[in-house]
Amino acid sequence: VQLQASGGGLVQAGGSLRLSCAASGGTFSRYGMGWFRQPPGQEREFVAAVRWSASNTYYADSVKGRFTISKDNAKNTVYLQMNSLNPEDTAVYYCALAIYPGSNWYVDTSRYAYWGQGTLVTVSS
Repeated sequence: VQLQASGGGLVQAGGSLRLSCAASGGTFSRYGMGWFRQPPGQEREFVAAVRWSASNTYYADSVKGRFTISKDNAKNTVYLQMNSLNPEDTAVYYCALAIYPGSNWYVDTSRYAYWGQGTLVTVSS
């Protein structure tokens, strides 16, 4: 299974970007897809997630109201629309495929079996 993340780049504070993550290869049971990010010198953190077979979405408090996660099941693709970006959003963003259900699965990295290569988002002030 491969996850291909794209859409990162350099944007000014207040701007927007849309990240995409396309899943391909193999057959797999998908429970959900998530986005995580790793700011420079910091730990990886949860950003947003969506159930694959439902409409449930989950967000970190730091991005609620600014980021929107969506999916296109037919294209096996998940998107992360990021608005009102600020320098604190600068990070490498990773998409991941969760195959193990559980309570609060979306923030538990052990629930995710596959990870994309990461795409860099840089927000300038």
